Amino acid sequence: MEDAKGKLLESINNPDDLKKISVDQLEDVCQELRDYIIDVVSTNPGHFGASLGVVELTVALHYVYNAPYDQLVWDVGHQAYGHKILTGRKNQFDTNRKYKGLSGFPKRTESEYDAFGVGHSSTSISAALGMAIASRIKGEEERKVVAVIGDGAMTGGMAFEALNNAGGENADILVILNDNNMAIDPSVGGLNKYLLNISKSDTYNRMKHDVWEGLGKLDGFGKKARRFIQKNQHALKNMILKENNLFEAFNFRYFGPIDGHDVRYLTSALNDLKDIPGPKLLHVITQKGKGFKQAEQDQTKWHAPGIFDKETGEIYKCDCKADQAPKFQNVFGDTLVELAEKNDKIVGITPAMPTGCSMNKMIEQMPGRAFDVGIAEQHAVTFSAGLAAQGMVPFCNIYSTFMQRAYDQVIHDVAIQKLPVIFCLDRGGLVGEDGPTHHGVFDMAYMRSVPNMIVSAPMDEIELRNLMYTAQLGEINQPFSIRYPRGCGIITDWKKEFEKIEIGKGRKLNDGSDVALLSIGKTGIFAQLAVKSLAKNDISAAHYDMRFVKPLDTEMLTKVMQNFDQIVTIEDGTIQGGFGSAILEFMAENGFTNKIKILGIPDQFIEHGTPEELYRECGIDAQGIVDTVKQLVGKTKAI
Repeated sequence: MEDAKGKLLESINNPDDLKKISVDQLEDVCQELRDYIIDVVSTNPGHFGASLGVVELTVALHYVYNAPYDQLVWDVGHQAYGHKILTGRKNQFDTNRKYKGLSGFPKRTESEYDAFGVGHSSTSISAALGMAIASRIKGEEERKVVAVIGDGAMTGGMAFEALNNAGGENADILVILNDNNMAIDPSVGGLNKYLLNISKSDTYNRMKHDVWEGLGKLDGFGKKARRFIQKNQHALKNMILKENNLFEAFNFRYFGPIDGHDVRYLTSALNDLKDIPGPKLLHVITQKGKGFKQAEQDQTKWHAPGIFDKETGEIYKCDCKADQAPKFQNVFGDTLVELAEKNDKIVGITPAMPTGCSMNKMIEQMPGRAFDVGIAEQHAVTFSAGLAAQGMVPFCNIYSTFMQRAYDQVIHDVAIQKLPVIFCLDRGGLVGEDGPTHHGVFDMAYMRSVPNMIVSAPMDEIELRNLMYTAQLGEINQPFSIRYPRGCGIITDWKKEFEKIEIGKGRKLNDGSDVALLSIGKTGIFAQLAVKSLAKNDISAAHYDMRFVKPLDTEMLTKVMQNFDQIVTIEDGTIQGGFGSAILEFMAENGFTNKIKILGIPDQFIEHGTPEELYRECGIDAQGIVDTVKQLVGKTKAI
């Protein structure tokens, strides 16, 4: 991809090279950087709109600050592609999110310029504060620390906890609020309205611009006057906006809002802010997808569009396989609406992922009964608990990896009170190219350890549909977890009549005599393929789809233990404490000594790659199951 880089970008291998370029050339650098991101991501899919929106900010930060000595912390990391390109990874950028290639997020082990590993939102201010305090303790007075956080991530409670702490400590930290009125979907809530009021105050912004430009034309006195206004502008804001500034209430000096696509002005403002001590917040207005027309117009669709034509904007990504089996998330979204039409107590809740989890279907059709609460998983769970306490039937849909952030609320606010909240955990298991920060491999282990919790995982679309139906019948007065994978299922004709599933009951899918395969969730699909392959090798494998991790089907398990010496458990979750561990506990409690092999995610963080590559690495794909069974039963005939 050498020909894709512009002449200026070609000469930049690190931030020191960038600093050799004149301020007058920075706009050209930004254009070349934006073009390069478009060129690479169009053929190697990744997060698109977020990085385009911060090109100018990224260039300005690396032009002004002395990274890696100065610490630049990116919140979430969707927007860090430009940062990676400018910090020595330009020629490897076409491996981004590929197996054994660059991570799609900042990662400390990948580069010294990645000050903090990220992937989940709202962490940047806390991390930056820790770094700033460490620098204070070590006497590193010249080191600067900057956190870049979006308006969507700012809705997370952790961000406000950090602001409160940083203001109280009077820490020397700069928080840059990258305000584009978007998370993945449009930002919501009171904070969003507050930021819009600030950014759209024509009176204040016009006066600020006119005064600033006028002072800049004055020799000598002008620069001092500018700094005086920077340090005291809150009084001007309060007078014009007729309200106190939220961030100044946290003891942060607030600057802005300014145009986040004016790279010259950004570099000037950042240079001035370097000399101002204490906690500061710079409010920057940007446009997600800036510089690519289609991404500007449909920012949700172009958050991560897949492969596309960079000239026409046509997206080539196929949503599902040719047989048109639906995505699990769409089965959830359609089924939720169907159930809600029949049960007026059903309410939908999602923390800022309505499109990703297909809750948008219910939000559009029943806006008073479905809620996007912003990036606030803890609140989403306790909000759901409050609804359940008043007799509603909340379907709380959270990605498995993000549910980890609300674990205390699951225990304290839901399970202890035995409230019937239905947790629908999307993206359960290995999710692919987003890597370890997004793999949903812990939920079966952490959910099954909670008293009063039902833990289930459907193998296919029909099972998901029926588990959702069963959970909302009102017959179970306790929390119910349903986890399902990212991507498409295997059944095209999935809209069947609802059937109640007996809690804690599995199903036998294949008879066999040599070995028993016990699967949970999506791994049942792999087990089915393995059964066919093993039969070609004269190995007779029985297959049981257990459906529930808690409670287990003890009657079925007893029969399995009595009839099979060799047993293999398969899960798309962590081995430690997961489904296989539950089977071992059952065996120990009941005196069974069968030979058992547990297949799942090992005790390590799995890196990024396609799901197929990662399943193979962990040995839970069809071939991995076949290899394990052949070794277990002592047969080595080749397939």
